[in-house]
Amino acid sequence: MDLCLRLRALAHCRAKLGGIQAAAHGRGRCQRRRTASSSAFCSLAVASSGNGAAAGPVGSGVEVARSKRMLHVVLVSPMIPGNTGSIARTCAAAAVGLHLVGPLGYNIDDTKLKRAGLDYWPYVVVKVHDTWDEFRDYFMQQDGEKRLLAFTKRGTRIHSDFAYKPGDWLVFGSETKGLPDSALEDCSGEALGGGTIRIPMVETYVRCLNLSVSVGVALYEAARQLNYEQLQYQADLPEEAQGLFPAEDIYG
Repeated sequence: MDLCLRLRALAHCRAKLGGIQAAAHGRGRCQRRRTASSSAFCSLAVASSGNGAAAGPVGSGVEVARSKRMLHVVLVSPMIPGNTGSIARTCAAAAVGLHLVGPLGYNIDDTKLKRAGLDYWPYVVVKVHDTWDEFRDYFMQQDGEKRLLAFTKRGTRIHSDFAYKPGDWLVFGSETKGLPDSALEDCSGEALGGGTIRIPMVETYVRCLNLSVSVGVALYEAARQLNYEQLQYQADLPEEAQGLFPAEDIYG
């Protein structure tokens, strides 16, 4: 079913790209890029089983993560669309999957979410889960060795001292409330979890790190320990999808 959804998403991207190319004829380069950015976001428009799952083309982040049992990033009740967009961009760069657990603090088609993710949405597959319980059920159904790792300022291990494994799911909480108790319990329990982790920081005058910064720090430490193996198995995107990406960062 996931493969079918991805093929449907790619077909939709192709159709949208054809329309963009026709409409963009004779217009400026910048306008074409901004329109293409909106089309690229069509990979978030596919829903499945009523849970708002979204898919990108075959060979994108989650495909690599699943086939090699690499890393996943999980955001529980993220509130700020710009943060999620930036994290999606990081996940695309690191070739890992991204999971959003509701309730979300924004609509999935929020303009700020698209803008922060730039033109990288076809490179990342996002799966949306309505609740933590729904996500936990999904997680338990996944094959292979796996564990949930909670990142919290009250974590018992420092992120750079922790030994990561293929199949780790890095879990982060809301910008305003952190992780719910149910998520912390699952991440700490022997059945599903691998423990709680913290990123060291000065706490006298800084309440917390920005969520997108925390994800970047944690994800790349885990990837470093795994020798960036997930980057070695990326499949090439179809030519139609590659055409959605400008040669330079249009948002600076």
